[in-house]
Amino acid sequence: MTFTPPSVPSHLENAAKLLKTNGFAYVHAPIMRAALQAEGLADWDRFAASWDDLGVDRYMADGGRYRRRRFATFTVRGGEVLRKLHQPHYQSRDYNPLNGGIARWFDPVIEDIQRHPVTLATIHVCDQLFTALTPKDRRPNGWHVEMHQFRIEANSDIKGEPTPEGMHQDGVDWVLALLVRRENVASGETRIADLQRNSIGGFVLTEPFDSALVDDARVYHGVTSIHPLDPTRPAWRDVLVMTFRRE
Repeated sequence: MTFTPPSVPSHLENAAKLLKTNGFAYVHAPIMRAALQAEGLADWDRFAASWDDLGVDRYMADGGRYRRRRFATFTVRGGEVLRKLHQPHYQSRDYNPLNGGIARWFDPVIEDIQRHPVTLATIHVCDQLFTALTPKDRRPNGWHVEMHQFRIEANSDIKGEPTPEGMHQDGVDWVLALLVRRENVASGETRIADLQRNSIGGFVLTEPFDSALVDDARVYHGVTSIHPLDPTRPAWRDVLVMTFRRE
């Protein structure tokens, strides 16, 4: 049987080049949407609406109640996506000095969304891209994938912090952050720094499907605080984060 090496999704060839060169890539919405459509993207509105049913993150060491989230994990092997039993999210304090060092039990991503076409398309696209970019001698038999649904809220009195731990690494191999929705939000700039913490890039995810891709071992990343454009109205930023770590 002839071995077929993994290949980069055709719509993300430029993003792959940027990841190789810079350690990160900003993918504009039309490109990411096209890549996901090639893997079965469907029913976006129901997927996005699930962000209206997230529980408050009660593990915030800064005392904040501005972050809502759900969490799920998967194994991906040879293109097959297997859901894992619900488990806590854990980061050491080396990677998350604010909230790390404890097992954090978040509400699970609801079952319909765990197997939703958008979820599966996103995992498949990332699996193809990240596997192709991983050197052959380090390429895993399978990926441990973590799915995070985040909503960061802000009002006239409280700013929302998408990354309250500041510029950081996640202790994984690869990261995708995909914008689901921005409502009445100002700022929220994604910032990238090299390993000496010198700034090497910045951009704002503004449209649904706008995405940031990160080679976690090579760069730091963070997002600036958000605040309402109109202080009399609610403001929030919904993001899907997928992390891939070698099993």
